[in-house]
Amino acid sequence: MFKKLLPEGKGTKPLADAVRACRWHFAMAAAFSAMVNLLYLTPTIYMMQIYDRVVPTGGLMTLIMITIVVVFALGCLALLDGLRTRLMVRAGLRLDRVLASTVLTRAISLQDNSGRSIQALREFDNTRGALAGPGVMALFDTPWTLIYLLFAFFLHPALGFLTLVGALLLCGLAALNERDSRPQLREAISAQNRAYAAQESIAAHFDVVRALGMRRSMTSRQLDERETATSANAHAQFTGGRYNGAIKFVRLALQSCALGLGALLTIEGHISAGSIIAASILLSRAVAPIEQIVGAWPSLVQGRASWANLVNLFERTSGVDVERTMLPPPSGDLVLEGVSVRYNDGDSPQLKNISFKLDPGQVLGVVGSSGSGKTTLARVIAGAQKCGLGKVRLDGADYESWDGDQLARYIGYLPQGTVLFAGTIKDNISRFAVAGGEDPVAVDFAAVTAAKAAGAHDVIQKLPGGYDALLGPNGAGLSAGQAQRIGLARALYGAPKLIVLDEPNSALDQDGESALMTAMTNAAGWGATIVVFAHRAGVLARVDRLMVMRDGANALIGPREEVLGQLRQNRSALDVTSAQ
Repeated sequence: MFKKLLPEGKGTKPLADAVRACRWHFAMAAAFSAMVNLLYLTPTIYMMQIYDRVVPTGGLMTLIMITIVVVFALGCLALLDGLRTRLMVRAGLRLDRVLASTVLTRAISLQDNSGRSIQALREFDNTRGALAGPGVMALFDTPWTLIYLLFAFFLHPALGFLTLVGALLLCGLAALNERDSRPQLREAISAQNRAYAAQESIAAHFDVVRALGMRRSMTSRQLDERETATSANAHAQFTGGRYNGAIKFVRLALQSCALGLGALLTIEGHISAGSIIAASILLSRAVAPIEQIVGAWPSLVQGRASWANLVNLFERTSGVDVERTMLPPPSGDLVLEGVSVRYNDGDSPQLKNISFKLDPGQVLGVVGSSGSGKTTLARVIAGAQKCGLGKVRLDGADYESWDGDQLARYIGYLPQGTVLFAGTIKDNISRFAVAGGEDPVAVDFAAVTAAKAAGAHDVIQKLPGGYDALLGPNGAGLSAGQAQRIGLARALYGAPKLIVLDEPNSALDQDGESALMTAMTNAAGWGATIVVFAHRAGVLARVDRLMVMRDGANALIGPREEVLGQLRQNRSALDVTSAQ
């Protein structure tokens, strides 16, 4: 079982290492299971001694002595059973310590909209829950069914064959249960994940749902998703319930048959009277693990499916943990070489063969109609999204050559929809650097410096709590203009050498736009390369070069005045807003 948990695909080494870190827990739990199952023979032996020695002879002292031994043995059984349970719980905790941060990092690094990144930690928790659950204990107990089978044969071959037939019959029922319930359980788990993902999406945008009068429709849609998941889960439970009932019937019938057969053998003088009860107990213990496995099967299937999803996640993000040479701080020399992006096979490319070069301190303005690919290009340049073809280079080094977090230290990014997180304003500006282990005093100074550079210092000071004002999820507590100013301060944090601004003035008033222009001038002054994407003309007055995008392609690029001249001559063909 241990080896089956070890994935061998590319990028899955952290998963395999985490499982190996728990091998001692598995080994000790298996050893304790062996001792526990041996001690489970105690009631059987005790029963035989009572009927075969104590009752016929009236030996009170014998009764006392064997009772003391039995109580001690059962105490050891309870202790060992508790210890193996604690071992598996500890294994789950160790997995969490070793793997949780890596799972979160891989989930955040997954650049798609499949929802798998949202589910990753839930999949991990499902795996841990299955690992510490009763199903794994039953799996450890199953091989020791052979002990009870051999003991039954020792009492009498007929009792052994009855136990063997019962075990085989229950194994057959368990196999049928696995065959019939597996696809239904998978569908139930998949539907449940979809329902949770839909619920999280609605909760994240509750203000839009309420403002657009979508509460009833979204509630109805969510209930439909939930009903699908609940129905699939109910079908799986119904299937499992039928087999559980059949297994219980077979087990109880076999126990009764064991009593009857034992009585018959006793009457014929083949076994002692104590063996009658012993046979029933042995048969019950022999089939108990099988019954437990069937009962815990849904959690085992879910755990296995969750582990498979984690393996898939790690294979898809295999490049995240690759060790890379630490490169020197860049100067801001940006080059794009034939960059193309296609989200899905068969779709039209969002970007088509984009190429240009910017020197440190240059400012490039990018314009184009909606759907021309501006935001996709901004995400690619900022490192938020990988390009399918081509290269993005900073100081000659391809983005893939950089460690992701190291590269991000030199890039400032203000997305089109300003994204802030639950935490203080200072935390958001500093990119939560204190949580990453950086010096709090240095972080405070750098955060205030960035806010002043963005013209947001006075705005923040007027807020209740100032830099320590606590924001809710998605930056709740700020207006759109305030959020955009704080987002600009975050983009300028640490004086990055490459700054990407996507519609940076969309929510700014005149004072805010003036502060933005000053911030761009100051950033260019310290040698930062700036790429600004805009519809409104004001921010483009500061750019050195201008690029016009159409249908994901670079339609025009060059010095600002030269491009504007061409736009005036061919405005209708390019359908862009003039910057003058």
